[in-house]
Amino acid sequence: MKKAIFIFILLFVQLSSWGQIKRTPEQDSLIAQTNRKTKWDHENMLAQLGITSLRSGASGTATAPNAANYDESKAVVFPNLPALLITKGGQQVTSKKMWEKVRRPELVEEFDREIYGRVPSNTPKVQWVVVSTKDDKVGNTDVTVQKLQGIVDNSIFPSIEVKMDLTLTLPKQSLKPVPVIVELSFVFPAGMRPPVVPNAPVEPTWQEQVISRGWGYATIIPTSIQADNGAGLTKGIIGLMNKGQNRKADDWGSLRAWAWGTSRMLDFFATQKQIDAKKIALMGHSRYGKAVAVAMAYDPRFATAFVSSSGEGGLKIHRRNYGEKVENVTGSGEYHWMAGNFIKYGGPLQWSDLPVDAHELLALCAPRPVFVGAGSTGDLWVDPKGMFEACLEADPAYRLYGKVGIEPSEFPPIGTGILTGQIAWRQHEKGHTPGPNWPFFLDFATKHFK
Repeated sequence: MKKAIFIFILLFVQLSSWGQIKRTPEQDSLIAQTNRKTKWDHENMLAQLGITSLRSGASGTATAPNAANYDESKAVVFPNLPALLITKGGQQVTSKKMWEKVRRPELVEEFDREIYGRVPSNTPKVQWVVVSTKDDKVGNTDVTVQKLQGIVDNSIFPSIEVKMDLTLTLPKQSLKPVPVIVELSFVFPAGMRPPVVPNAPVEPTWQEQVISRGWGYATIIPTSIQADNGAGLTKGIIGLMNKGQNRKADDWGSLRAWAWGTSRMLDFFATQKQIDAKKIALMGHSRYGKAVAVAMAYDPRFATAFVSSSGEGGLKIHRRNYGEKVENVTGSGEYHWMAGNFIKYGGPLQWSDLPVDAHELLALCAPRPVFVGAGSTGDLWVDPKGMFEACLEADPAYRLYGKVGIEPSEFPPIGTGILTGQIAWRQHEKGHTPGPNWPFFLDFATKHFK
């Protein structure tokens, strides 16, 4: 129960739509304790880096002095992006071999050191155990639902336990291994649900849409791998590998930890005869969209991904002043997603000093297909145009494989998708939700699963 309350507290602190929920004294105490520990950890990292002050992030309040900019004419502060196909030695990348042997490893090193952090080379094994199995129906389809836990070997530091929560749903009547769509899911304690949109039309859930295609789906809970706050960095998989000590500046953050967990899930899927492990797709929204982009870039075994509203720290160009900024992610509320070194770019260094940008993260996914999506009303914070520009700028990496990433285009109208290449883009007409883009992603995945 305490774990469920703690997860709820994280969501309460970080999701403004929960603002009207009445809290208990226990919840208030947990929030205060988490905030104190987070503040201390953030200050500890600033001290490691020799940073005495940070620039303020953008505010979502329109009347605030530091209100987020939504004027496109003011968005481009640093117009020159890092060159995707120029090596550190100044050579033009002209072949797939040169990309894979030279340029791609260079980019991975930069992302490891400065952006997302390094995953330790000696991460422990994970044993997956079935917690429960039941028969159920999704729509009109009979399915089998398994709840599993990925128990991480904690023999290096037994006081920290990591148990990854995974739910796997497969159609019962399939005669061959099936693709699986995996959502990185928010979790709500019993009795709590996400806010309901009044008078919303009743449409098939994404789960029903997936099962109707004869596929399976899974949900993995990122916070069972690593907490979504700075206070938790001495626990979870990061804390386990550091034996309860604080991070170093290039240690991994929560995004890499969540991505690591999805890779261990894929290890397990590869052992299951009912699953086609070559057709595993990842889906994540908002902060989990960031994690999916990272997982797709670092693990070439994932077949495709739906990266929804990932924004700053995901597939939004860092060098744009539109909506959320680098400084939001370097502050105490979000710094834990990244390597400690990333904080430098919200203080003594500028965005233009970043050695890489988001288009290069997307390019690391080449030649595999990626669907990038966002909303419109209420979703400008994630800078849809900044993500679309990352799609355009990543295209040359796909061309090295003889594939079209995305055709050069002006920023398309809301509701008009660019869906024919290996990089798909669509901005729907609703708000901060992946819902309206699900059918388009599943059509995209169907095409590429053939």
